[in-house]
Amino acid sequence: MTASPLHIDGLPPTGALINGRWVDGGPRFVVDDKFSGRPVAEVAAATRAQVAEAVRVTRAAADGGAPPPHDRAQVLRRAAALMEGYRQRLVDVMVAEAGFTLADANGEVDRAMVTLSLSADEALRLVGDVIPFGASPGAHRRIGFTQRFPVGVVCAITPFNSPLNTVLHKVAPAYAAGNAVVLKPSAFTPLTGALLAQLLLEAGLPPAFLAVVQGEGDSVGAWLLEEQDIAFYTFTGSTRVGRIIQQAAGLRRTQMELGSIASTIVCADADLERAIPKIANAGLRKAGQVCTSVQRLYVQRDIAEEVGERLAAYARTLQAGDPRDPATKVGPLISEQSAIRAEQWLREAEQGGARLLCGGQRQRSVITPAVVTHAPQDGRVWCQEAFAPLLALRPFDDFEEALRDANATPFGLSAGVFTQDIDRALRAAATLRFGTVQINETSSARSDVMPFGGVKDSGFGKEGPAHAIREMTEERLVVFNP
Repeated sequence: MTASPLHIDGLPPTGALINGRWVDGGPRFVVDDKFSGRPVAEVAAATRAQVAEAVRVTRAAADGGAPPPHDRAQVLRRAAALMEGYRQRLVDVMVAEAGFTLADANGEVDRAMVTLSLSADEALRLVGDVIPFGASPGAHRRIGFTQRFPVGVVCAITPFNSPLNTVLHKVAPAYAAGNAVVLKPSAFTPLTGALLAQLLLEAGLPPAFLAVVQGEGDSVGAWLLEEQDIAFYTFTGSTRVGRIIQQAAGLRRTQMELGSIASTIVCADADLERAIPKIANAGLRKAGQVCTSVQRLYVQRDIAEEVGERLAAYARTLQAGDPRDPATKVGPLISEQSAIRAEQWLREAEQGGARLLCGGQRQRSVITPAVVTHAPQDGRVWCQEAFAPLLALRPFDDFEEALRDANATPFGLSAGVFTQDIDRALRAAATLRFGTVQINETSSARSDVMPFGGVKDSGFGKEGPAHAIREMTEERLVVFNP
């Protein structure tokens, strides 16, 4: 028996956006409410012809030239101002299609407004450098400087776990730099991306500078990789898909934020009053579905038992369930299959000798927050990205050993260290091979102004508006030789 549809006010159009018009075409797919499983909307996937048309229109717009920087900044500022009026619709949609709690959805809106404002600022600061030719014998009379120009068409392929702010970390800097954008949101969360596009058009973004194509990566995503008029791909998602995109891109440029197993190290001198709530929230918010969520937690043996007990006690206070209940702190995973997988991993860990201190119970797509200790070295909760509300704690005796073990994964997105010892902090910063190393903070803290990106199998390139704009522009040297 098919469940009755879930009514949500103010749903956006459910087709492709091309040159300011919403069009249907391809097969329709259902977007489910992630908690109840009830259908929310049917969305038309883009056809192959629509993907080609979206790229053709945005390429023509890019070739024709973007509005001046001041005008681009005004559009982004208007979008930030409009977002408050869109807040309830955005929250309702994210709670339904992403399973976000009310707090997580509102936090996403708050951060999105910051990202838009930062991008507007950077549109006005897009400058180059003066070259000191006097450093070269005989060249002292030359005058040289660099300028930055948009690359053309940017293709943004975005994830389900941040369907608003991560999208804006790609779309807003791209437009601020003068590029046109083709956006493919996650097929799990297409409605948030469509609603954002509606907002941007209302803010005055030129219609030809933004296209939205909906659908699965195996079809629409693959077609986008075939389009040679796309100059730049920016992607957040799995390392497996990142490799496919990079191979198809060839000599075209990319920015990749890929897989992770985030580590946080807690030394015996850490301020646990600060550390415990930070670690718990960083590991369990958004149901653990954040690329920097604390998963591997190394704790100095002297305090390991205390930290485990305090984390478990804190986790038990986090209500899991219906994301529309204001008291809920941990909502559903993106699918019931994801929750079943996390449950299986926890059971495997227990069978391998791990001790489950709390949580790990599943009801449909909801998993209660779990804290597990002594997970097997080769267990999946320790060796693979969980993307679930679980913290795996392991004691350590030697700080250097903890650093080596954290470095031993193929990934390197973000790490955190809690210590009052400046020598240890500096040693960690110099040793941990991660894109970000946070001291007295978890791996998962992020401010939207900062450069953000990984190394190794976690990708390359940086997000953060000022840094993303440099990724999405070409630097040109101009030399005058009197």
